[in-house]
Amino acid sequence: MMKFLMMMMFMMLMCLKKNMFWMVQNIMMLMVLMFMNLSLNIINFTNLSYMLGCDMISYGLILLSMWISFLMIMSSEKLMKENFYENFFLLNVILLLMLLYLTFSTMNLFMFYLFFEASLIPTLMLIIGWGYQPERIQAGLYLLFYTLFVSLPLLMGIFYIYKDINCLMMYFLKYNYYYYIFLYFSLILAFLVKMPMYFVHLWLPKAHVEAPISGSMILAAIMLKLGGYGLMRVMIMLQKVGMKLNFIWIIISLIGGFYISLKCFCQIDMKSLIAYSSVCHMSIVIGGIMTMNYWGFLGSYILMISHGLCSSGMFCLSNINYERLSSRSLLMNKGMMNFMPSMSLWWFLMLSSNMAAPPSLNLVGEISLINSLVSWSWLTMIMLMMISFFSAGYSLYLYSYTQHGKYNIGMYSFYSGVSREYLMLMLHWLPLNILVLKIDYSMLWF
Repeated sequence: MMKFLMMMMFMMLMCLKKNMFWMVQNIMMLMVLMFMNLSLNIINFTNLSYMLGCDMISYGLILLSMWISFLMIMSSEKLMKENFYENFFLLNVILLLMLLYLTFSTMNLFMFYLFFEASLIPTLMLIIGWGYQPERIQAGLYLLFYTLFVSLPLLMGIFYIYKDINCLMMYFLKYNYYYYIFLYFSLILAFLVKMPMYFVHLWLPKAHVEAPISGSMILAAIMLKLGGYGLMRVMIMLQKVGMKLNFIWIIISLIGGFYISLKCFCQIDMKSLIAYSSVCHMSIVIGGIMTMNYWGFLGSYILMISHGLCSSGMFCLSNINYERLSSRSLLMNKGMMNFMPSMSLWWFLMLSSNMAAPPSLNLVGEISLINSLVSWSWLTMIMLMMISFFSAGYSLYLYSYTQHGKYNIGMYSFYSGVSREYLMLMLHWLPLNILVLKIDYSMLWF
């Protein structure tokens, strides 16, 4: 695991030279292929080196981080064309990837906390440095303070565990059960804000709307998954108290998911709509983890991976429109089928995956999660029906609004999709639908 860390460190040096934009991207692709070829023991931690190692959850999320970072560079060609601090941008992306890699692969709970918080800094720099509107500073502060406010209790909780058992290795924590309510709240609140759970979700749409395309991709694909990953790791210790209190989070998440899916119909900004749909999907993931059963854990893992690819692809599509029209408003982005018929197909493919149509991974994840939540209590059926129905509804709403209708007469200059954009969309969609063929890896590791 250490070799990939070294590789990233040397990639940072390449950012100091001029005209290294595509070179860095190619090396990142090479790193993804090398990481795919790691021998992996599905059940236990493997590839151990000092404090790093990976099991199935880490492996999937690290691979997703590398894949999305590589696509982030691909989608940000405009920075290179306009000569907009592209070397610093590359440095930022590699630093972010390095911190995410360390977050997912470290086996020490305190180190996990350290990198979990440190990954905020490059994200903040992306939003404030390359964002579009002046409100980006406010969005950055929202992101920072929502996350930092609840991370101090998490630190206290980790210190308490260390004082109690003198060990913070994740692999050994499963032998300890805690029955303390304060410890329970202090350990999981930080992850619930990061997910984000309804009531503490306000930072997410703000950050997404203000962030550049690369910032939106990494936020949607990886930053939300940090919360789910953390919950999966600490829930093992908190099983006893979780049996008593987890119903609170499940109820808030399901009702919140329903409210948010209604809120999606009120959005006129494309990015805002996609951001709210992320909150909606993550609410089911929280529910699945909190039921603490086999189906729930597997389903939330699969949905985290699939949502990362699908949501990121949808942000790419909205950015492709934004680069043409300099507007993300649904009122301006009408009748795009007339101008970019091939892009219309990609909109359809991404949005159909978003509403969990077969053969996407989203379908497998959602079936597992519905299975898990309904077995926990049949009453969850009502909210799950609403969420599933409305998620199809707002996906269709976004598709029909952007593709059909009378196009804006002000569109006097226009160019169609370029091969880079089609390749980028294919690299989002293909893994999302091909991974279904190897679903046994995702479903049998637990």
